[in-house]
Amino acid sequence: MKPCSFAVTLMMVVTLVAVSSASADDATELAKKLANPISSLISLPIQANYDENFGSDEEGERWLINVQPVIPISLNEDWNIISRTILPMIDQKNMQLPELNKSGLGDITQSIFFSPKAPTSSGWIWGVGPVLYLDTATNDVLGAQKWGAGPTAVALKQAGPWTYGALVNQVNSFAGDGSREDISAAFVQPFVSYVTSTKTTISLNAESSYNWKGNDWSVPINLFVAQMLKAGDQIFQVGVGARYWAEAPDAAPEGWGLRLQLTLLFPKGS
Repeated sequence: MKPCSFAVTLMMVVTLVAVSSASADDATELAKKLANPISSLISLPIQANYDENFGSDEEGERWLINVQPVIPISLNEDWNIISRTILPMIDQKNMQLPELNKSGLGDITQSIFFSPKAPTSSGWIWGVGPVLYLDTATNDVLGAQKWGAGPTAVALKQAGPWTYGALVNQVNSFAGDGSREDISAAFVQPFVSYVTSTKTTISLNAESSYNWKGNDWSVPINLFVAQMLKAGDQIFQVGVGARYWAEAPDAAPEGWGLRLQLTLLFPKGS
């Protein structure tokens, strides 16, 4: 299935599925765990992003489907290891250069966080570790043709229905095609979310990245609403949101975009 077809299917799930809500206590706890990127909860977010206005003619468009499994591993009584993977599937069309109209797998980003199981005395939850950038694109135009690595960190606090914090990383390339530009990129994602009494999560974040080689920012701002639901024994969350490109390099997307998401949850004991 092409990414655009998957996105349509996901939209149908979000708009047409008729299921019962998860139990109140469980849903509240799971919604708060989902707001925490390093919680001890196995989850499988499948996120569809639509952006347009690529190129100087502003005719290009792209569907980006991120499959993002989160797998926590208990290291000992005090520490967890959390694996967070971003596997992108890309579908580009109507690009100004015909050779850019490609579909396939992009470059995978793999993060590993070492995180204490207990918050600090002041309530902060944190994790640090390495991030790897893997040359996995199925077409030259869908990836950087580079291998990279660097540090990553996250810190957040949860107070009642609120969660706020930031995730950062820095990736530098160390191998790959010598004819392609080296990677030196910083990523900064401040985020805040609120879980309502109906177990609806409202979230706002900025997925900011800075290219040290090109000296330019990419700053999509995302406003997202998601609902916890249950079908049989499977608990999941569906959501929809808008994204706005506050800053972008030349020929990159502009204006407004769309985000859809389906997250499957696998809590312990379910």
